[in-house]
Amino acid sequence: MEHKKTYNAKELKTPNGTLIIEGPISSVQLKALDFHKDLIAFRPPEQQHKALIGIADLPEGRIIIARHRNTIVGYVTFLYPDPMERWSEGKIENLIELGAIEVIPEFRGCAVGKNLLKVSMMDDAMEDYIIITTEYYWHWDLKGTKLNVWEYRKVMEKMMNAGGLEWYATDDPEICSHPANCLMARIGKRVDIESIQRFDRLRFMNRLMY
Repeated sequence: MEHKKTYNAKELKTPNGTLIIEGPISSVQLKALDFHKDLIAFRPPEQQHKALIGIADLPEGRIIIARHRNTIVGYVTFLYPDPMERWSEGKIENLIELGAIEVIPEFRGCAVGKNLLKVSMMDDAMEDYIIITTEYYWHWDLKGTKLNVWEYRKVMEKMMNAGGLEWYATDDPEICSHPANCLMARIGKRVDIESIQRFDRLRFMNRLMY
């Protein structure tokens, strides 16, 4: 599959300054930008910066960023699912995963996450993909946001809805391990029926056969 990437951008005015939401960004551009010290949700900032640079170099990899002047203050990643997860087992070449989304505390509540997703979907090539995200409550910043698990889940769903992702049922054991966890997906307008059927089989791999 040819992974076409078309750059898009928009300005977002916030009480703490104007942000540029832009991408997909190349690894060269990412290397030239500073990475905010508060982007610590998944790993230390230096390591996360390197991880984003690596994703940007992947054929299917997409990084959309929120930039305040020369500093990255938020980002979203898209890439093929981890080989260890069930979502890679079907080897569906037009299925990619929204792997991570993060915004520093200073700019939370300013619709940065929603706009990262909106800019992501401005690329017409996204209509060729099934885009999934797996939401696990243990990744959520409940302490920093002072939200309970259900309040946070509602915020996450609303943000994902802004990018066209909707809740999908699944029997994946990790997702089913807590009722707040969920699978969300967006099926592009040009995705073929066979790919959708293969995705459906991935969602329900534990069905009993009669």
